[in-house]
Amino acid sequence: MNKALEEKLKTLPRSAGVYFHKSKTGEIIYVGKAAVLKNRVRQYFQSTRDMDVKTRALVEEIYDTDWVETESELDALFLESEMVKRYMPRFNILLRDDKSQMFVRIDMKSEWPTVGFTRNPTDDGAQYFGPYYNGFAIKKALRYLRRVFPYYTKAPQEGRRPDLDAHIGLSPRPGVSSAEYKATLRQLIRYIEGGRKAIIRDIEKHMNQAAKLHDFENAAHFRNQLSDLRALQQKIMFGDREFLDISKDKALGDLVELFGLPKIPARIEGYDISHMGGRNVVASMVVFTNGVSDRVNYRKFKTSERNDDYANMREVLVRRFSEKNIKSWGMPDLLLIDGGKGQLEAAIQALKERSITVPVISIAKRDEEVIVHPEHSDVGMTFIEQLRVGRGDPSVAVTRSGQFYTVNLHAGQANASGHSKNLRASTDGPAKYVHVTKLFQRIRDESHRFAVSYHTVLKRGKQTSSVLEDIPGIGPATRRKLIRKFGSVRGLRDASIEDISEIIGLAKARVVVRALTEP
Repeated sequence: MNKALEEKLKTLPRSAGVYFHKSKTGEIIYVGKAAVLKNRVRQYFQSTRDMDVKTRALVEEIYDTDWVETESELDALFLESEMVKRYMPRFNILLRDDKSQMFVRIDMKSEWPTVGFTRNPTDDGAQYFGPYYNGFAIKKALRYLRRVFPYYTKAPQEGRRPDLDAHIGLSPRPGVSSAEYKATLRQLIRYIEGGRKAIIRDIEKHMNQAAKLHDFENAAHFRNQLSDLRALQQKIMFGDREFLDISKDKALGDLVELFGLPKIPARIEGYDISHMGGRNVVASMVVFTNGVSDRVNYRKFKTSERNDDYANMREVLVRRFSEKNIKSWGMPDLLLIDGGKGQLEAAIQALKERSITVPVISIAKRDEEVIVHPEHSDVGMTFIEQLRVGRGDPSVAVTRSGQFYTVNLHAGQANASGHSKNLRASTDGPAKYVHVTKLFQRIRDESHRFAVSYHTVLKRGKQTSSVLEDIPGIGPATRRKLIRKFGSVRGLRDASIEDISEIIGLAKARVVVRALTEP
């Protein structure tokens, strides 16, 4: 620790806050939160004997430390998440525990929105806040906030009596309208986004206005809100000890070493094609941010109807890297193609066509081997060449076949099946880079799942529409009503003529039943 930093640490406050460790170049390399800044930050510069190797590596790189004080630990929790997303510090990526990532989900488009938690946000129109790296702390924080901003965890049922949550102030009071409830939720969102002081000013203003109008019931309600907000400063969200373990996800760091990447691949995109004999051809784009599936950014493509995986892969990537999509979705740090040499070559051609330079590799299902083009994959080949000539880890085997290199990251281990996540154990011991293989498998399997699910939806839709479209007098609006009510053609066949006539009338119901029952 240098002299300037030693003197600076003497001024650390005893309040809650967020701290920023910086390297010699001024780069923010780690962001953390603390219940007591003075205690937490100084822990880094005490004995390193009990720290793991990578934690010591972090401490050795710290040249300067800054911090921001917050009014409560709750504020520090939200601020830390925002700062990690903004600066993407490389040691936060390595220190992250996948299982602790949590998002807060609020579906403001519903009549009675609910507040919940998820580790897998989807593109469903709801608002997601996060990720938060301490699932326990964020759940505890929202429990405290619920007393200030009452919310539903499940939608209320019309006509039902208010439950216990409403009586103890955790759910909206009886008689509250949907608009009033949504206004409360907007305040909750504002708090999560860091607007605590502005919310206090607004509540004080509403309280004073209600008192002037002699609306003492509402004035008391706002007074209680203020009291609860101020009480949050005393709540304990997390301890001032955080155990650092950056050895749990080595894959991203080792990818840099293996493929000579210029930086840790914060955004990896995986692609797969799915079809049946060239019909209902679709493609998937899955996104892994910091090694974790980022479902909000998944995309699906409907491509030309042809039984040609190579041409379809090329078409998808040409569309992905259009000027419009680059502006909307940003650029990946690594592309992972599901397939062998043909799919990889098609991807390379698409990138050339768009004049895009992005590292691109593929993973073959059968043996879980990585395929690389030495010139056009835009990866560093120095380390791979060393492995090919036998200078390196014996658990990695590199061979050249034509223009391509095949990299087996688990030499001596066999894959249990053609599309398996499990590698059988080897007598030579575990492969050094098997965690990289596991990351690639997760991305590949997720892209395969997403593509197949979209293909299945289209296939079922066409099967349904083709049957109903052949019925004279049954138009698109009527077909939609029937499918919405009965779910499928099978459900429609099982329905009685009386049930069908309630939806489309007796005359049309007879036509539909006759068409579905006659050969």
